[in-house]
Amino acid sequence: MGEDVEKLKQRLSLLDYLRQQNWVARPASHGAEFVGLCPLHPETRPSFYVNARKNLFYCHGCGQGGDLLRFVQLSRHLSFRQSLAYLDQQSALTADPAAILEQAATFYQEQLERYPEALRYLEQRGLHDPALIKELRIGYAPGGSLRRHLTAQGYSFDLLQRLGLLNSQGHDAFYRRVIFPCCQGGRVVNLYGRSIAAAFAHRFLSGSKGGLYAWEQVQNCPEVILVEGLFDYAVLWQAGFRHVTCSLGTHLNADQFQQLCDRPRTVYLTFDVDANDSGQQASQQLALRLRAQGIVTRHVLLPDGHDPNSFFVQGGDAEQFQALLEAAPP
Repeated sequence: MGEDVEKLKQRLSLLDYLRQQNWVARPASHGAEFVGLCPLHPETRPSFYVNARKNLFYCHGCGQGGDLLRFVQLSRHLSFRQSLAYLDQQSALTADPAAILEQAATFYQEQLERYPEALRYLEQRGLHDPALIKELRIGYAPGGSLRRHLTAQGYSFDLLQRLGLLNSQGHDAFYRRVIFPCCQGGRVVNLYGRSIAAAFAHRFLSGSKGGLYAWEQVQNCPEVILVEGLFDYAVLWQAGFRHVTCSLGTHLNADQFQQLCDRPRTVYLTFDVDANDSGQQASQQLALRLRAQGIVTRHVLLPDGHDPNSFFVQGGDAEQFQALLEAAPP
């Protein structure tokens, strides 16, 4: 019980909870202390202090003090167990999906070094720079362990299932997949799992994939290389092309399209040259839409059957890719 209470307190901030209850406060010092009117008794002069760092309150007017659980007991006239149940419910309702996805991404990142098959797969896909792998926060989902990890942090099965981290049977949604976190505005908005075994499909979690991958790093660039896949992105970044971004597929969502059109620039469309020509057809359609918005486009002509990832895996180098960029027609 004591361990469960501590985990609950870590997930719910006393100050955030009070603000949700419309408590108005001002900083009481240069530290993490705030003061306002006491919610527990009528008063006209603020005497209710909250230490945000310690997650504790004390009122000099009524003499009451304690932690979040104690405040709920006093304010809602509940028993200890009733307060615990109430806060557990509140935690599920107010849980920040990005914070949970962040914990999942960190957990997967920690697993990568423990599984040689995942490192071998990255090597086969041309990723061999440990600094790059760390910078992109690439991880590995062995399966069967994320549920235990997150439920131990106090997150409920239902919540994890709603986020798509668990499937309908309650098992980890990602199994034997290399994981790329997809971020927007510094927050994890989705996870992409690339299967290292042919039996499992590549997949995102349900919900939005967000904007263009790592857009914040290139949004001010006058020239941008646009690729389809995250391994395409990774090998180009590793080769020194830092003005690259990824659409996470051939069809851009509205946010991604607006990002490319937010200022005058040249976009180097570097989609797959596949047998069914789907990548090049999507590239041509996108070029028409971009040019209608005043964006200059160039089609990077990779060898037949190649994408940027396979181009580098099969012997291509940065100098040869730069030549392709320079030769790219409108």
